Amino acid sequence: MNAFLISLGLSSANAKIVSLLTIGTIDTLYMVFLATLVSIIFGVPLGVLLLVTSKGYFWDSPRFYAVLGTVVNALRSIPFIILMVAIIPITKFLVGTSIGTTAAIVPLTISTIPFLGRLVETSLRTVPYGLIEAAQSLGARPFRIIRKVLIPEALPELVQNFTLTVIVIIGCSAMAGTIGGGGLGDIAIRYGYMRFQAEIMIMTVIILILLVQLTQWIGDIITKKVDHR
Repeated sequence: MNAFLISLGLSSANAKIVSLLTIGTIDTLYMVFLATLVSIIFGVPLGVLLLVTSKGYFWDSPRFYAVLGTVVNALRSIPFIILMVAIIPITKFLVGTSIGTTAAIVPLTISTIPFLGRLVETSLRTVPYGLIEAAQSLGARPFRIIRKVLIPEALPELVQNFTLTVIVIIGCSAMAGTIGGGGLGDIAIRYGYMRFQAEIMIMTVIILILLVQLTQWIGDIITKKVDHR
């Protein structure tokens, strides 16, 4: 990549910086995409389970809800940096290493799943209970009500919370760089902080801001499209 950039007229030093930031951005997007995907796959069912086992819903189970809620809250309370270090053995077992972008995805998802689960539960609670009762009066079973009533009616809030989740993951992926997680955070630490290259630190911050702004913009557009109220 350096040779290509130099052929475009960039100096060797500038070509190296652009190459570093490009690779770092790609690594960050890789971590964010996979962590978001896995978090949604597990976080949405977790949020639904939290809702339907709470008081007044289909499978009202105060004890189960209390235990599950406690576990979710406990995981949410652990700072991401501490979580990364604490689960290094689990990360090594799952992906074979504790360093790099793929390894960083493990703590990213473990940190984000309970966070998203609570957001999903909150989103689903915005659906008026009268709609659920109306569906029940027509003979709809719980799974059908979840698929045809709860999720469609709460979709705008869900999209907003998915957007928030992606933004949180972007921030956490940058923090992962402090212990060799790769991506823009790793570049900011190794070059911007340790080698006192302020221009690289500034550019990584700018790229992260742009990623967050782009994510929020896309999320707002999708929210408007799915909100038919």
